[in-house]
Amino acid sequence: MAPVVTQAADSSEVKSFTLDNGMKVLVLEDDAIPNANMYLFWKVGSRNEVPGITGLSHFFEHMMFNGSKNYGPKMFDRTMEAAGGANNAYTTENVTVYTDWFPAEALETIFKLESDRIAHLNIDAKMVESERNVVASERTTGLENSNWRALQEEVKATAFRAHPYSWSVIGHESDIYAWTLDDLKQYHKTYYAPNNAVVVIAGAVDYDQVKQMSEYYFGSIPAQTPPAEVRTVEPEQKGERRVYVRKESVTSPNLMLAYHVPQTSHEDSYALDVLMSLLIDGNSSRLNKALVDEQQIALGVDGYVPDSFDPNLFYLFAVAKPGVEAATLEQALITEINKVAQEGVSQEELDKIKNSKLMGFYDTLETINGRANTLGTYELFQGDWKKMYTAPEAYAKITREDVQRVAQTYLKKSNRTVGVLAAEEDKD
Repeated sequence: MAPVVTQAADSSEVKSFTLDNGMKVLVLEDDAIPNANMYLFWKVGSRNEVPGITGLSHFFEHMMFNGSKNYGPKMFDRTMEAAGGANNAYTTENVTVYTDWFPAEALETIFKLESDRIAHLNIDAKMVESERNVVASERTTGLENSNWRALQEEVKATAFRAHPYSWSVIGHESDIYAWTLDDLKQYHKTYYAPNNAVVVIAGAVDYDQVKQMSEYYFGSIPAQTPPAEVRTVEPEQKGERRVYVRKESVTSPNLMLAYHVPQTSHEDSYALDVLMSLLIDGNSSRLNKALVDEQQIALGVDGYVPDSFDPNLFYLFAVAKPGVEAATLEQALITEINKVAQEGVSQEELDKIKNSKLMGFYDTLETINGRANTLGTYELFQGDWKKMYTAPEAYAKITREDVQRVAQTYLKKSNRTVGVLAAEEDKD
């Protein structure tokens, strides 16, 4: 079965410009439906924090909805909803992204709302204290309700000894209670500067109108001194690390393996993406087939590699079937990983994964929302939005040798951190 190779829509469908203050704007005209969206990608995440202010990036995801010069608390949402729109936001280790979806005729309303909270966010002391408690509660609840989060927080902290990826996006509890108003004001001024953003607008819009509104509403916001670069480079890991997390409520052990891998812009990122899919995607994936179906020692498997500016982790996760020891599941999982590294994969297996990746890629590009998010993601993490249009070629070029090589290079014991979450720790 040969892989499907088709070409994404031509890159000429996207036009871009950069305002005098450094804000880059991408515009994709598509009048298939009378709607549009605006994605604002801010180049700030937990990697930009330091001990003492961890969690600030995520905190602004809350604060940006709580009032500005011309729109009081909660008025951002109400004004947008009155215009027929909706919004969301997310924060990662690397970026904070705000998403607006709306009828195309509401475009100017969206520009007014976004420009006001960028230029004139109200960092009110009472509101800060209220949201501080909300975030602290979110942190506690998240760790209680998600075995993945509880385990990942400890695995990250063990795998990273120097780089700021070592703490969770939501931050340390003590830092959440310690942020000062000056911390918040300086952070917003530095990282919510127009020269630290990429904006993507897609849908039933006109390029000239978007440019005119961008210049009027965003162009007057002053640029700031660019944020300091993250200097720390994580030292090479030279031996397996292990961490245990006790959680009395779990009924069977949870296992996480994390391997250091390069940043998203690295030439190995596509091969690592294919390798991840080969291991966990679908019932016929290596780990599902071996651990869930054949050996019946796992209830399920999962994993991911985050989009990342700096070298990060290749996460694999498995939940043991009740009665199965963590050590048994760990050895079986490592055995399957080693098979890929030692024996490689079949051409048929690789073609199936590549076809699946391409189908998923094209499915994403079927909507203006998917294209806007993907364009911004490629601009930030691959360094050029145009690379979105050559992604099919990049997947098509992946060979069996590439997959085996990255498995051998990165998925090895000395580069591995093992995390176990269970109700009771093994006895000595």
